[in-house]
Amino acid sequence: MANNTADHPPGNSVAEVDHEVDFGCTTMQLRELMELRSGEAVSKIAECYGDVQGICRRLKTSPIEGLSGNPADLEKRHAAFGKNFIPPKKPKTFLQLVWEALQDVTLIILEVAAIISLGLSFYHPQGEGNDSCGQASGGVEDEGEAQAGWIEGAAILFSVIIVVLVTAFNDWSKEKQFRGLQSRIEQEQKFTVIRKGQVIQIPVAEIVVGDIAQIKYGDLLPADGILIQGNDLKIDESSLTGESDQVRKSLEKDPMLLSGTHVMEGSGRMLVSAVGLNSQTGIIFTLLGAGGEDEEKKVKKAKTQDGIALEIQPLKSEEGVESEEKEEKEEKEKKKVNVTKKEKSVLQSKLTRLAVQIGKAGLIMSAMTVIILILYFVIQTFGIEGREWTAECTPIYIQYFVKFLIIGVTVLVVAVPEGLPLAVTISLAYSVKKMMKDNNLVRHLDACETMGNATAICSDKTGTLTMNRMTVVQAYIGDTHYKSIPEPEAINPETLELLVNSISINSAYTTKILPSEKEGGLPRPVGNKTECALLGLVLDLKRDYQPIRDEVPEENLYKVYTFNSARKSMSTVLKNTSGPGFRMYSKGASEIVLRKCSYILDASGQSRVFKAKDRDEMVRKVIEPMACDGLRTICVAMRDFTTEPDWDNEADILNDLTCICVVGIEDPVRPEVPDAISKCQRAGITVRMVTGDNINTARAIATKCGILLPGEDFICLEGKDFNQQIRNDRGEVEQERLDKVWPKLRVLARSSPTDKHTLVKGIIDSTVGETRQVVAVTGDGTNDGPALKKADVGFAMGIAGTDVAKEASDIILTDDNFTSIVKAVMWGRNVYDSISKFLQFQLTVNVVAVIVAFTGACITQDSPLKAVQMLWVNLIMDTLASLALATEPPTEALLLRRPYGRDKPLISRTMMKNILGHAVYQLIITFTLLFAGEKLFNIDSGRNAPLHSPPSEHYTIIFNVFVMMQLFNEINARKIHGERNVFEGIYRNPIFCSVVLGTFALQIVIVQFGGKPFSCTALTIDQWLWCIFVGVGELLWGQFISAIPTHHLKFLKEAGHGIPKEDIAQEQLTEGADAIDLAEMEMRRGQILWFRGLNRIQTQMDVVYTFQTGQTAVPGALRRQPSVVSQHNDAKTVSSPTHVGISSSSLSANSATAAGPPAPASSSTTGN
Repeated sequence: MANNTADHPPGNSVAEVDHEVDFGCTTMQLRELMELRSGEAVSKIAECYGDVQGICRRLKTSPIEGLSGNPADLEKRHAAFGKNFIPPKKPKTFLQLVWEALQDVTLIILEVAAIISLGLSFYHPQGEGNDSCGQASGGVEDEGEAQAGWIEGAAILFSVIIVVLVTAFNDWSKEKQFRGLQSRIEQEQKFTVIRKGQVIQIPVAEIVVGDIAQIKYGDLLPADGILIQGNDLKIDESSLTGESDQVRKSLEKDPMLLSGTHVMEGSGRMLVSAVGLNSQTGIIFTLLGAGGEDEEKKVKKAKTQDGIALEIQPLKSEEGVESEEKEEKEEKEKKKVNVTKKEKSVLQSKLTRLAVQIGKAGLIMSAMTVIILILYFVIQTFGIEGREWTAECTPIYIQYFVKFLIIGVTVLVVAVPEGLPLAVTISLAYSVKKMMKDNNLVRHLDACETMGNATAICSDKTGTLTMNRMTVVQAYIGDTHYKSIPEPEAINPETLELLVNSISINSAYTTKILPSEKEGGLPRPVGNKTECALLGLVLDLKRDYQPIRDEVPEENLYKVYTFNSARKSMSTVLKNTSGPGFRMYSKGASEIVLRKCSYILDASGQSRVFKAKDRDEMVRKVIEPMACDGLRTICVAMRDFTTEPDWDNEADILNDLTCICVVGIEDPVRPEVPDAISKCQRAGITVRMVTGDNINTARAIATKCGILLPGEDFICLEGKDFNQQIRNDRGEVEQERLDKVWPKLRVLARSSPTDKHTLVKGIIDSTVGETRQVVAVTGDGTNDGPALKKADVGFAMGIAGTDVAKEASDIILTDDNFTSIVKAVMWGRNVYDSISKFLQFQLTVNVVAVIVAFTGACITQDSPLKAVQMLWVNLIMDTLASLALATEPPTEALLLRRPYGRDKPLISRTMMKNILGHAVYQLIITFTLLFAGEKLFNIDSGRNAPLHSPPSEHYTIIFNVFVMMQLFNEINARKIHGERNVFEGIYRNPIFCSVVLGTFALQIVIVQFGGKPFSCTALTIDQWLWCIFVGVGELLWGQFISAIPTHHLKFLKEAGHGIPKEDIAQEQLTEGADAIDLAEMEMRRGQILWFRGLNRIQTQMDVVYTFQTGQTAVPGALRRQPSVVSQHNDAKTVSSPTHVGISSSSLSANSATAAGPPAPASSSTTGN
């Protein structure tokens, strides 16, 4: 018998509580049992326990009623068998994070320099007072000042400590947020169990051994179990075994169900036999305990290499965490997917390139500063003044050299945008927190920012664009097309009986319609919404489905063909009770089921022959009009068998059906969707609908939503037409063909999950159009997994989505609503803009500070901005500025511009104009003060001051004016598109206001009371007012700059580009190639290009060699053979021929393998 049922022990309806610890079998026995597979497991159960019932009896549970749910009993089970919880890795302690922050190279150089400076300041040689050492010892006013040389070194160390603590605190709070988010995802994951005979949903962590769990299509199994009863159950065990084939489960052949595996088809009930660390995944996780940390170290090392270590880790539920650990070891495929996920964050790749460029420039400047200072000093002291290097002068000269080194390092510190990773982290973390309120649960941080660049959204129809509250509104029964639900009396009683039985039995028994929780509210549909609509029809016909289900319990169903995307129908077989034979009820998409109907019930309830011409007429007169009203059409049918057929031969069984009726189900468009879609279109985002529905229904809904607009040249295709247009004669997808279809395609109907994946991959890989596309996809079904993974941003449905879809996604829509996607776009664009604002501000500070320190050092042998002051400006102010600018709330105005896309530079021309324009103003002011400040303010000059001299008013004013200009420029930086009103919406961001005021207050404290450590001396009120006046000048200057039209400034370069187009082919190749592993991917750009150059030369030499000798095997080509094999496995369905102009196929394969990423000239894997 195909259906698997276990009889339940009589009388044991609810397990009584037994206070003995012994449950009749121990944890170890159950663990050993779960390690067996298929036949071995069946014989072991028969030998030791008799059958599954025996295990149920020993675990004191009932296969029908489940556990009693008594808290004492549950507690006892927790004690005996453990909890269904796998403890996460211990978070890093604060001290570990401090230690990590101390690894920063620039900070280490500063620490060393400061310690040397500190050491030398306590060392007073005899020769200090004598003039033979030159100006080195002159100008010290009193003994107290001479003793204060240690202050600068100590102040630098103190600043370093503050920086380290701030960084560590940020990492710690980020980790805390990750954990919070993770626990939120865990709490959301619930599973269906039977307790006290009631079907209830409980959090996964509360499942205990002995629970009876209901499993269905799309579930991720949360614990190990043994099958009690199953219908057509198929499991994907690839996460544990690595085998991609689905495993059929049945009581006779293989009843063992393992945690972390996915239900791909069918439904059933299982007895939970192992939870938490005792389950199969838990055991693997325990084994990985030690290995996981090493792996993490490797990843960490690779990650921090590029200067911007954004720890964006995938956040998963308990099962996800351990399955990821497991897969890291077992499945290289998985690892590759994760790597490419990290690689492709648009912002990250741009920032990394920019940070490396800035870092190099800073390094050159700081090296030049040190060299010029040392040369100047040496020439001045030993050349012009002609002094000797004597032993007693050595410490003093060394002190000078240390001072020069500190100035050089300070220039480097200022040049490197330390605040940048912080700004990115703060901006993303802030956005993620706020997006929760907008029903977006972000699982991968970078998805939030990628969404801002989205150029296309491929959306499901049901539940996302529509309300997923389905109701039957039309029906065709007994040769009559009813435009509204008919009265029961109008239908032939026999037909009505068949219809009600068919709907009640041929649907998941977990699908129900419950009464409303509020008085006068709508009834609550539970389970599959289409089935709920059909059950609603039964209720509208004044009948009840529950008594029929009670009469035919699930155990009595003989065979169930569950719904899947290939069948697009569901059938249930019953054994006739009155005599021999079987009856099968079917339901499914009308055009598919009608094609299999040979009979139809007429008005009198008699079946008559249903020919092809009758079917065509029915499609024309009934189904198409229903579909044009935007209705989903479902056909309900049946078939009687006199003898038992071969149940595995589906084609013969699902044939010769008798049509009972066709119903039209309405799923109204969500009222807010048309507005959301028009916002997307205004924002330059193309919305495409990808649905399994019939093309007329899809077109009607797309028109209502505004995806299809009257008078526009867009196309709607069905899955099969789409495939005909994009595949060649060999059935392979060709990118060129796809490029002709996708730009105009707006609706893809009757599509399979493979079609969805092909479309998404094709759009992402396409290079037609001005910019490369960034694609977001929504999905809810198990089969949407590949498309969700492939997309730049995958949205899974929080309510209707299966666990598999959620696992593959980047963002979970907790309300399944399309408008939440538009909110995600807004937040994504806001993140991007926030980081651009911060860059605009940061780079102005950097340019000015570096130039001032460099020229000042070259002309006056001393930086006008001292090391500690620079650290305050750069690190502390940048930290605060990143907080201020990264927390700007988004506005609707963000949706009025087109997306930036992958290739648009991070720093636009307008921003470059602002950066350079403000830098000019600040440099003019600073140099005027530096060389003429003493005259303007009538004070002593601070230039050419000897070592350890007290702070001067002159240099304090320069420092103060510099900070004031940055403070007011921070307000300018709020706008990056050349807007005039920089104060617009400032009151909506209290963080910004408090940061600006707070920085101002701190500056007053530093100047008035900072004294020697900050090289400051107190200023008068007049001097303060002048400093503030010059700072306010920044706002006026900003107005002047925004008045200059950017398009005239063609000479301005943009910076921070994405990946150039010519590199795209290579970038894509790395996705599948084993040869380029994680570390190589994270290597500096220059090294990768160097390797590529070598590889290209090698490839060309191989090709030439092959031409000359006619041989096909080439040593260079053989060496990288595995990478192409893995590449082809990666894209089973979509490989395209490698275009090499040589007839030998083996040669073209070889030339493709010879280099990791080959030259476009030698081979281009367009379709791959």
